[in-house]
Amino acid sequence: MNKFPLVTIVTPSFNQSKFIEETILSVLNQSYKNIQYIIVDGCSTDNTMEIVNKFKDQIDIIISEKDKGQADAINKGFKLAKGELVGWLNSDDILYPDCVAQIIKLYNINNRGAIYYNSYNDIINENGDLITSYQHLIPNKDHLLKSNYDVVQQGSFYNRLLVKRIGYLDINNFYCMDLDLWLNLLDHGAIEYTNDRSHAGFRIYPGTKTETGKEKFLKEIHKVLKKHGAKFYYATIWHRIYIYYIKTKIKKYFCQ
Repeated sequence: MNKFPLVTIVTPSFNQSKFIEETILSVLNQSYKNIQYIIVDGCSTDNTMEIVNKFKDQIDIIISEKDKGQADAINKGFKLAKGELVGWLNSDDILYPDCVAQIIKLYNINNRGAIYYNSYNDIINENGDLITSYQHLIPNKDHLLKSNYDVVQQGSFYNRLLVKRIGYLDINNFYCMDLDLWLNLLDHGAIEYTNDRSHAGFRIYPGTKTETGKEKFLKEIHKVLKKHGAKFYYATIWHRIYIYYIKTKIKKYFCQ
């Protein structure tokens, strides 16, 4: 077994000139060096591509063309991936320097898993300042369907052959393509995780689709969970969605 397998990271991007340089540098500055890096831009109208092209000699593949959304852009990258593991890093998020190295430690212990991630994650603001850190343990598929649908996308990596087997991401998902991917992959392999310190930063700010499309986000979660067999009598998961929905409605009412 190769102890230094190739890892592919895909960054989908559209009009993210404010953050994309920090994202790119967080990949290029990984302590683990056997990385294939692919950027897929949806024909940005700002100066995103000007920034991307500053690093063109260090990025393996750069695509700039119209796409059908984030999932479609990620799929374009995944289909060109050569790594044993693949993952995506959104163009406003960051990886910490030893993220991939820690994932490879997990992979070298058991290379038959479907998903590899770190249970700790940071939430950062628009300026890159730490808002909070949290731990989220995801032991199996039942946990996602019955207890808590949250996944840790930043810094998670997937068995490329299994991603190909399940047909990549569903491009009909706009918000929850990561949850749907995890649920699909867990029919074919297990989750491997480390409980080390945070290895990635998830950026939250007013312009993110997570913040602007909360009601649509919840509806898509509901659709994805039902698709994968979540039952109405799984009270915990539906109660969680309901409470989130009510909070969203209240916040929307008072912010009008």
